[in-house]
Amino acid sequence: MSGPRLGPGEPPAWVKALYGRMWEAIERWLRAPKTPPHLPTFAGGHVRALKPSDGWMRYVKMWFWIALLISDAVFAFLWLATLFVSPLLFIALAPIALAVIVLPDVVAYVGIHLRYDSTWYVLSDRAMRIRRGVWVIRETTITYENVQNVHVSSGPIQRLFGFSTLVVQTAGGGGAMGPHGQSVSAGHSGVLEGIGEAEALRDEILSRVRASRSAGLGDEHHPVPQPGGGLAGAGPGWSPAVLGALRGVRDEAAALRATMG
Repeated sequence: MSGPRLGPGEPPAWVKALYGRMWEAIERWLRAPKTPPHLPTFAGGHVRALKPSDGWMRYVKMWFWIALLISDAVFAFLWLATLFVSPLLFIALAPIALAVIVLPDVVAYVGIHLRYDSTWYVLSDRAMRIRRGVWVIRETTITYENVQNVHVSSGPIQRLFGFSTLVVQTAGGGGAMGPHGQSVSAGHSGVLEGIGEAEALRDEILSRVRASRSAGLGDEHHPVPQPGGGLAGAGPGWSPAVLGALRGVRDEAAALRATMG
């Protein structure tokens, strides 16, 4: 899995190098991993890691540039107004004004990329895991058996940029509002932002929900003891140790029944 790539586009080499060094510092001091979270699965199971789409990054940057132009225009106007009051005051305030105009913009721009690179959606055959954040890392694991509803939410501007938000709701919880005003279950939902093929992913999750018959604690097909000592339906996730333990339970139960008989 590749490391931070600054979202869509190809920045200059020195920017990529500087950003990579910053991530090294984040990993060292904040213990914030840049790789996708691990999601256990049974032997032979399939795990897929997803990130927000490039359209989501362009969408976030669009609002960043709009806010940047408005805020910088206001600060620049106030600073230039001091020129008519006192030229010396205008010159004295120059370093402060430039810092107020430039530094927050740089921090916000870097924050956008950190948000992108720290967001992961990992799906296995039995569960899904959502992780985001650098300073405060939030990680949510949802087993498919607990999923009650999966719906797609997108506004006209989001659709223009080619992405939607996928909300996965589980059983229980009170009502709350999602990122676009939709109703979700508080504390019992997973929000996947910036999904490019949201409908296809929704159908995939619902298909796995229908196929799931466990809480993600074992193989989907439980073995059934057979008279000859075998176990029918034992899937590839059952280790020899587990099979041995099951056979031991079966033999003890048979011995107990014989004693009571």
